Amino acid sequence: MELPQNDFDRIVFFEHARKTAEAAYAKNPQDAENLTRWGGALLELSQFQSGPDSIKFVKDAISKLEEALVIFPRKHDTLWCLGNAHTSHAFYIPDHEMAKAHFAKATLCFREALDEDPGNELYMKSLDLSTKAPELHLEVQRQIANQQSAAGGSSASNGKASKKKKNSDLKYDILGWVILAVGIIAWVGMAKTHVPPPPR
Repeated sequence: MELPQNDFDRIVFFEHARKTAEAAYAKNPQDAENLTRWGGALLELSQFQSGPDSIKFVKDAISKLEEALVIFPRKHDTLWCLGNAHTSHAFYIPDHEMAKAHFAKATLCFREALDEDPGNELYMKSLDLSTKAPELHLEVQRQIANQQSAAGGSSASNGKASKKKKNSDLKYDILGWVILAVGIIAWVGMAKTHVPPPPR
């Protein structure tokens, strides 16, 4: 399977961001901004993984973001990014009750981010969407179940391939808004760290 050029460019960009953050962490593990960029890059890269690898990348992103919050507990962009990571994690989980726990964590993160930066429209929109996410998750799981039962007459190997393809398509649709926003935050963070020196 060949990736479109813009997807390939995004993978290269965020893989570079991940490696840069990892190297910076080795020099200064107390840099909350760097940990936030690292978590954002991992979250962005998660969408290009499949199945368990996607979940591993999201869990790694959550770990980095939580580590950043230990250093700087009220860092609103980290809280917002962590909310997106919990939302992503929830959509990867078929069990609705387990997913609801991640949605609740996401809502709390979005609320705390908004408390730290009142009036931030992105945080307000994220908070609003997080309250609707459990219903969307339930609907997504119903659609997946309906598609699986409709495809019940096909062979098992075709069913697995079809399910994998449909789950992959669904993953891109649902997580698209989350990943785009995280990508923008990570890009801005990278741009801030590579500011050219002022002219002399």
